[in-house]
Amino acid sequence: HTPVLLTSGLAGGSGSTVGPDRALYVTEPVAGEISRVDPSTGEVTLFASGLPTQNPAIGVGGAMDVAFIGRTAYALVTVVGPDVGGDSTVGIYRMDSSTSFTVIADIGAFALANPPSTDFFVPTGVQYAMQPYRGGFLVTDGHHNRVLRVTVDGEVSELIAFDNIVPTGLDTRFGRVFMSEAGPVPHLPEDGRIVAFRPRRPQPVEVAAGAPLLVDVEFGRGVDLFALSQGHFTEGNPEGSPADPDTGALVQVMRDGSMAVVADGLDRPTSVEIIRNTAYVITLDGEIWTIPNL
Repeated sequence: HTPVLLTSGLAGGSGSTVGPDRALYVTEPVAGEISRVDPSTGEVTLFASGLPTQNPAIGVGGAMDVAFIGRTAYALVTVVGPDVGGDSTVGIYRMDSSTSFTVIADIGAFALANPPSTDFFVPTGVQYAMQPYRGGFLVTDGHHNRVLRVTVDGEVSELIAFDNIVPTGLDTRFGRVFMSEAGPVPHLPEDGRIVAFRPRRPQPVEVAAGAPLLVDVEFGRGVDLFALSQGHFTEGNPEGSPADPDTGALVQVMRDGSMAVVADGLDRPTSVEIIRNTAYVITLDGEIWTIPNL
């Protein structure tokens, strides 16, 4: 499968979702914005602005992900608190208008009051993805190595904690949560795993493994399961650094638990959505690529 460029020029690319209108919505952490992207034409329109922006000295954080409950949009914002020299709230922001948001959950305060058992150096964590679940959200924290459950009323709790496995993307199906793991530095292929667990009794079971620095997991049609590998990580780079350019891949989970490459040569992908039989891959430098005929 050969990737095709749909659009470019976004102010950084991070999380994404398919909205209630079946369009793509993508966070732009450098600008503190969310854009709506027509999946057929690639036309980009500004959907929301005014979110805390990414600190350029850090290069990680800001608006990391976007999700809808009904027709209301929410943004996951991270690495913007006082612990890293910022002055904003780490948490989930509800979109009230195209230029205004309300913080509905202070994840940073929860993290400060409930530090993880694994090592960390960002006290408020580095949240990566959120997934709507039973009227609220599940949120991964790739730095604190856990999945949080967050209600729209602002209650934050720890659903499941892990060793140093770096949880990233989420999807839900069959009453289970499917989660991708980047694995610890240097993000070796055997540490790139997908696990599944039931939220009521979260005991993770390995579904597949074998691709480096997994950043997302997504169901296609039926039971087809795909994952996004950001690619090869150069040993010695700081923790939290992206993979090497043009080494990413979309992979498909096979029945034996292996991962087969669907498309490679992707440049530091961050998230993927699948609409019908086409994958839409968001990249760190603000491009969206399509991979058709899955």
